[in-house]
Amino acid sequence: MLRVRVVDESGTISLPGAIVVVRWSDLVERPARAAAGADGHLYLCVPGDVEGATLWAELGDDSSRQAVATFEAGATREVVLRILTGGIQSGRLMGRVLDASTEAPVVAAAVSVRGRPLAVDTDRQGRFVLTGVPAGEHEVEVRRIGYAPLQHSITVDRGLTTEMEIGLVPTPLEMEPIVATVTRARRLEIVGFYERKHWGELTGLGHFITVDEIDRWRPLTVSGFVSMMVPGMSGLANRRMSTGFSNQPCPMKQYIDGVLLRSGGLDQYIRPFEIGAIEVYKGPASLPAEFTGSDARCGAVLVWTR
Repeated sequence: MLRVRVVDESGTISLPGAIVVVRWSDLVERPARAAAGADGHLYLCVPGDVEGATLWAELGDDSSRQAVATFEAGATREVVLRILTGGIQSGRLMGRVLDASTEAPVVAAAVSVRGRPLAVDTDRQGRFVLTGVPAGEHEVEVRRIGYAPLQHSITVDRGLTTEMEIGLVPTPLEMEPIVATVTRARRLEIVGFYERKHWGELTGLGHFITVDEIDRWRPLTVSGFVSMMVPGMSGLANRRMSTGFSNQPCPMKQYIDGVLLRSGGLDQYIRPFEIGAIEVYKGPASLPAEFTGSDARCGAVLVWTR
């Protein structure tokens, strides 16, 4: 069992509703993301064979530092996360380290911010996360035996996650390292869009449309754009399922910013240029838990505004 308590910076006041993010050391297990209860506590059952986890808490634009927990069978692990506010203005760095020549993940590369003691190693997919990085200009350093070391300047924004894709160069090759960065939209991060997109693309469950694709195509309607981007769709209905004996496409549940539309359709309520992201799930098996239900047989379309 993992017991997490979220408190303020002084450690004396519990913070109910704070979001706790837990990334298990076993990459097969999906990260946990849940809110602390009324007493500021969150209780999680640790999946079998998982030896450790990295976790942090978020509340609005503020977050805690990253904590590392290890587990023993039959024991309860307690972790206290302090939300840092006021004088400490921090953000987060998250990304992947790849081989610049083959684009294969680089495992166990050490990623750090110059002047800060904490360094993290990339996992089997080359991914890393650094939390509690003070806002401002920083020098990111990446080192791995067999590759040329990399130093890259980056700006960290308060309360936001900056994503990096880093291409390390094998030592014998003479070429410049490759770094691409993008700052996540805070609104989409809070609602868990990026977490669902990451795991959905890994497992092949769900289709995810970003604001860059919307701006590039400049669609006239939401339904027409979803039909064009997602195979097996007829407007906002699932063409591969039928309703009863009518052989008509199965209408999908439709949401705007997590609110279910009880009447009408997305085209009546929102225009494409107002949309920041779209998620499409074509069956109940692929739906995130918070959007399932007895009427979710046909799947769902989730729209998030900018």
